[in-house]
Amino acid sequence: MRGKVISINISGRKGTSKKNIKHATLITNFGIKGDAHAGDWHRQISLLANESIEEMKTKGLAVNPGDFAENITTQFVALNNVKIHDKIIIGGAELEVTQIGKVCHQKCSIYNQAGDCIMPREGIFARVVKGDHINVGDDIIIIQQDKSYNINEPTR
Repeated sequence: MRGKVISINISGRKGTSKKNIKHATLITNFGIKGDAHAGDWHRQISLLANESIEEMKTKGLAVNPGDFAENITTQFVALNNVKIHDKIIIGGAELEVTQIGKVCHQKCSIYNQAGDCIMPREGIFARVVKGDHINVGDDIIIIQQDKSYNINEPTR
């Protein structure tokens, strides 16, 4: 089984849940066209594994892709093994991992519901090295700094 994009998510404002879209344009050194987090900085795109979202569902939360404000929800990709500077290839687009997790300065609505949020620990952030159009269902390939990465390893 190959790694896949199962959801692409954007929002017009930071700090809100994102809405699902079927395809997007990734712009080099900017991010996803139409997303509030796009810009000239190191966290242009955020990724989160659907397996992590499913784990939160086991805690009783009614959450879906985009609810953690991630831009790309993945399936069958061990994001917990990705390192800074690894490449993520989606279609013809290329991303470079720039940050693993983040500090949440204020508790989000998910944290307030569950007493936990996965995005600060399990979210991956990247910049767009090469822009292109991407679609839900596209394959995902991870290239480590020195070697190809086995996308079929299970996630947390």
